[in-house]
Amino acid sequence: MVFNSDFLNDNAQEDRVNPLLKYLQTQSPEILSHVAKSASPEIKQIISHNVQGLVGMMPSEHFNVKITTDKDNLAGLLASAMMTGYFLRQMEQRMHLEDLADSVASPHDPTSKD
Repeated sequence: MVFNSDFLNDNAQEDRVNPLLKYLQTQSPEILSHVAKSASPEIKQIISHNVQGLVGMMPSEHFNVKITTDKDNLAGLLASAMMTGYFLRQMEQRMHLEDLADSVASPHDPTSKD
């Protein structure tokens, strides 16, 4: 997976500065690929269901599905998927930290949550 930083560039947006886009443009493809690969299968599944829910879920094996949108709506969809991914990753890390804290707090009885 490679981030194409030029997909948002157009004349209408040149006067606005987007610090996140500028930051992403300075990152190497290796860094962006590493970040994309670090998502767990559970996170990828949730994001996939979220995006499918946003664009529709017609089964492609029975229908010739085509979705048409403009650049702004596609950018919004991408931003939504990215934010969902970051949120889910943070919650996943929090869950693991809570599990670790629970196991450290009660080493004698792993079923105890006291």
